[in-house]
Amino acid sequence: MGNKRTVLAIGAHADDVEFQMAGTLSLLVKSGFEPHIMTIAKCDLDSSEMSREEMVKIRDQEARRSVAVIGAVYHPAIVPDMMIFYEDRLLRKVAAVIREVQPMIVLLPSLNDYMEDHMNTARLVVSACFVHAMRNYVTDPPRDMTTQDVFLYHAQPHSNRDGMRQFVIPELFVDITTEMDVKLKMLTCYESQWKWLKEAQGMDNFLDNMRRSCAELASKAPRKGIEYAEGFRQHNYVGFSAEDGDPLSHALGDKVLRNT
Repeated sequence: MGNKRTVLAIGAHADDVEFQMAGTLSLLVKSGFEPHIMTIAKCDLDSSEMSREEMVKIRDQEARRSVAVIGAVYHPAIVPDMMIFYEDRLLRKVAAVIREVQPMIVLLPSLNDYMEDHMNTARLVVSACFVHAMRNYVTDPPRDMTTQDVFLYHAQPHSNRDGMRQFVIPELFVDITTEMDVKLKMLTCYESQWKWLKEAQGMDNFLDNMRRSCAELASKAPRKGIEYAEGFRQHNYVGFSAEDGDPLSHALGDKVLRNT
């Protein structure tokens, strides 16, 4: 296993990481990991009033304010909204970031969620991590292969339910009760989403929605008394690391509860 303690959290849209992974990311930072956050889509469709150009600028500014809360390095969006496809050009761009960051831990979306942007992001990240050690795979921009072990953890789908409305029980529950204030502070940076999510998805208060989702998951945890939790399912290690391992659980200790 490589010695570089780096974690990369990737979301399809600015605020996806905050919704699904920020508490765990904050705990990893406190345990000594260098944090990176990447967004794939520019979120240019997130308004019925402002132009796409205005939204791109606003969402980028919001994302940068959010990542600053935990001192993370931000890797900005690449493609317009609804243009996240599992295709060669985008895969090479995502793979370049993987090689730049050289993460030990990658937090990424669920492979089964309510929208294609989330699921395609997950597929892209899986493949981008898979090729990190392939010398003949050319990224965009070109980056040299890296040889560190990479461990992938898929976050919960939105509202803890897959695309067919089935509740998803994660393999790992992470107790983020102590990090809820940080998670809220990061998500609050996305002021543009208050009105948009209510208009587009009927979400009255996206902060309360996030809290409810984490509380619901905590109620399913194998240990009682946890107020808020995030959940993850670990990807198969084959092709990503020399041996199986679980650096997330190792780093966070009793904050991680394994579903048995």
